[in-house]
Amino acid sequence: MSLSKPMIQQPKVVATAGGTVYHFEKYTVMYYLKGALAGGLCCGVTHAALCPVDVVKTRMQLSPEIYNTGMIGGFGKVIANEGVGALATGFAATFVGYFIQGGFKFGGVELFKVNFTKALGDQKAWDNKTSIYLASAAMAEFIADCFLCPLEACRIRLVSEPTFANSLPATAARLMKEDGIVKGFYSGFVPMLFKQVPYTMAKFAVQGAASDALAKAGNIDPVNGSASAKMGLALSSGVIAGVVAAVISHPADSLLSKVNKAGAGGSGGMLSRLANITKETGFVTLCTQGLGARCVMIGTLTAGQFAIFDSVMDVLGASKFHFHAPGGHH
Repeated sequence: MSLSKPMIQQPKVVATAGGTVYHFEKYTVMYYLKGALAGGLCCGVTHAALCPVDVVKTRMQLSPEIYNTGMIGGFGKVIANEGVGALATGFAATFVGYFIQGGFKFGGVELFKVNFTKALGDQKAWDNKTSIYLASAAMAEFIADCFLCPLEACRIRLVSEPTFANSLPATAARLMKEDGIVKGFYSGFVPMLFKQVPYTMAKFAVQGAASDALAKAGNIDPVNGSASAKMGLALSSGVIAGVVAAVISHPADSLLSKVNKAGAGGSGGMLSRLANITKETGFVTLCTQGLGARCVMIGTLTAGQFAIFDSVMDVLGASKFHFHAPGGHH
């Protein structure tokens, strides 16, 4: 294609024999399994890669009186006090937990998006695509969090108490023995939902809107465009979505970190402990403590997730579902 052409001709969406612009027959069980695998890889790899950042962020949230010199200073203190190996604390729990969560989240979003669109019809789906993103993300994330919460509890306990156990299985076994399933693994389930569900809703809705806007501004075809153009689209829209989602979900992220620390919030029920932690910490502090580090982490992480997801789907021979304007263009 000549670089001198100012516009990229985008193919017109043509209705199928069934009167729809979508080829729903290609969205089979195998498609959703590929989406789940791609989602598991993109979440597991990115969260594991950022494990050192998460270790420092969690320490800043749990012990602000010690880790009070910012992200760079936090890295220095962790290394000076415990050695560089401490930055990998919780690595296994992070990868396994977010691989499982990512599979249910990304695979679930694809499942719900396709079926909502099929149920509503082309025009209503196009008119309500933001609502479809939000509902699909909320439903998929709720399911994913049921599996993530126990592993996140193990990760946070290991970060806050490095001597608690020497492996992920040992951590899980000790938590179950000392606290039982509910208190040991699901004390943070409510704050996790408050953190993850709004985060994921914002992440997918904002990324979808940003991707559409950037594609339109840059005359990029998100389905049949070049690999480099689609990669740039995924990365740029992912950064925007990640920062917005990080700000929205940060107070609950702080609560989640604190509630999994031994003794935090007293010995009452989950809601009582959360209320005590909020009162002790202060709402403004919950909203701002470690926010800069989280924006950097989540912005990078989200961009990487969408780029990896799209790349893996391409390798697996699956094209991610995109909304189309009936009778319009991609």
